[in-house]
Amino acid sequence: MLQAILHNAESYTAIAIFVATYLFIAVGKLPGYHLDRAGAALLGACLMVWLGVLSLDEAFAAIDFDTIALLLGMMIVVANLRLSGFFELVNDWVVVRTRRPLVLLVAIVFLAGVLSAFLVNDTICLVMTPLVLDVTLRLKRNPVPYLLAVALASNVGSVATVTGNPQNMIVGSLSRIHYGSFTQALAPVALVGLLLTVAMIALIYRAEFLGGQTFSVKVSRPVRYLQPVVVKSLLVMGVMVALFFSGQPVAKVAIIGGAYMLFTRRIKAHKVYREIDWPLLVMFSGLFVVVAAFERVALTPGVIAAVARQHLDDVAVLSGVTAVLSNLVSNVPAVLMLKSFVGNLADPQRAWLAVAMASTLAGNFTLVGSVANLIVAQRAQGAGVTISFWAYFKVGAPLTILTILFGIWWL
Repeated sequence: MLQAILHNAESYTAIAIFVATYLFIAVGKLPGYHLDRAGAALLGACLMVWLGVLSLDEAFAAIDFDTIALLLGMMIVVANLRLSGFFELVNDWVVVRTRRPLVLLVAIVFLAGVLSAFLVNDTICLVMTPLVLDVTLRLKRNPVPYLLAVALASNVGSVATVTGNPQNMIVGSLSRIHYGSFTQALAPVALVGLLLTVAMIALIYRAEFLGGQTFSVKVSRPVRYLQPVVVKSLLVMGVMVALFFSGQPVAKVAIIGGAYMLFTRRIKAHKVYREIDWPLLVMFSGLFVVVAAFERVALTPGVIAAVARQHLDDVAVLSGVTAVLSNLVSNVPAVLMLKSFVGNLADPQRAWLAVAMASTLAGNFTLVGSVANLIVAQRAQGAGVTISFWAYFKVGAPLTILTILFGIWWL
């Protein structure tokens, strides 16, 4: 009797830790404390081990190091591209060839979308926001619609590949879907989504894009870049993508590519390390442990059977559940919450694709829907440009609904 009571107390405590961790990640702060999302995930994981829900060895085993290695490797490669001046080169090459606001919008949307598909959407927002701000302010244009294009297109474009965003990396690692199969299934969704992004922004900001204005973009100063590092980074990235499509393990390819990029005489290693989002890696590791502990105490056969009766085999239902969860607790935690159920569905591969699609596109619904959106808003705020919640919502909400509906239809 006593043993049963203690077991129930341990289970309830573990569930409370899980809920508290996810609530903190959703809200992002705790009054009076400086704990961040990464710290909350790590604290939740440590409490699960301390309670004995998982042993230390089991906690280590719960961490999907394929995902961590993939994300770290991609961060190192992108850091080298950024430090070499590659993104400034691409930005200047594109914008100096535009003469109309609509053409500039199309260029920004497809540049952000395509780069995000291979180089992680959060990073693309980080590097493109100041570049787009500089161009639009020099042209004396309203920067808001162009900044919205960066945020929205980076999310949409990242749908296309396993390496497009963190949640896709988790899906790719858990599902073992071939990189080429993933891209073949979701690249059309990304392409249509980018076209819808252009149409939606141009429609909402008709005065800016449909007025027939022309302008000439002039580069204020030559871009400073390290040509050998740019060439080396592009070659390494090209080889990595080719190996991804050839069926090589994406985590292995990414971490080897990243390690090779550290072997250089031109960029000091500590500069690359400063570009890496270490808190994100910590958050991922902590969440893997928290979710594994929750699964052990809460996901009984009865619970799994009850969830199975909710018709998650239906792509529309699964996509809707994923989209709602992604806006409640953010997309990465939502994917981890769903992993216990998706594997038991009749067609797990199709279900995983639906989860990847919906969790990513759902990030466009509100300004706080994804980290990429917040990066754009915060960097714009630093330059004196405010992107209000409503300015984002009136474009992002309908775009999210349209793109998810298309994704459901396509899958």
